[in-house]
Amino acid sequence: MATIPDMDPGLPLLVVAVDEEAEHLHDLGLPVLVTGAGKVNAATAVARALAVGTPAEVVNLGTAGGLVDGVSGTHVVGRVVQHDLDDAALIALTGRSFSPELSLGEGPTLATGDVFVADSTVRATLAQRAQLVDMEGYGVAHAAGYAGVPVRLVKHVSDPSDETAFKSWAESVAACSVHLADWARGNLL
Repeated sequence: MATIPDMDPGLPLLVVAVDEEAEHLHDLGLPVLVTGAGKVNAATAVARALAVGTPAEVVNLGTAGGLVDGVSGTHVVGRVVQHDLDDAALIALTGRSFSPELSLGEGPTLATGDVFVADSTVRATLAQRAQLVDMEGYGVAHAAGYAGVPVRLVKHVSDPSDETAFKSWAESVAACSVHLADWARGNLL
């Protein structure tokens, strides 16, 4: 279970999935919530944290796979969708959407799902809807939005979401953490 940090209503809450992504964030003097991997862990941890206190905003910092050749660096997400929930079927069955796309502003589209994408065929399919892929963004955005707290998703590309993704992520996550801390230092402090 994620440990809820002390929150100041004037400060943002930094949210990451795993300790490796948070490595360089603790020196910033901002509260950091490590949720665990996946949408359920992310949404649950953020909801628990927001039940305890209300930060100025929730900022999800993390790694993402690149779905389009040439996509690299750090991106503020403009739109987030779930790629592994068949919302069309649920709408057909119930007449209601359970996974609307979430608009956050300008920037690339992030596809969130509970699978680490490491397959060229899956990558090509997802690239028709998004430029980036992760496992937590939608859960973080949904929980923060439900609580009425502003949210930003900031992702640094760690891997190409193909058969090399596991090795690429493991080799690049430490550098990604530095880039994410640099973004937070330049945009939040």
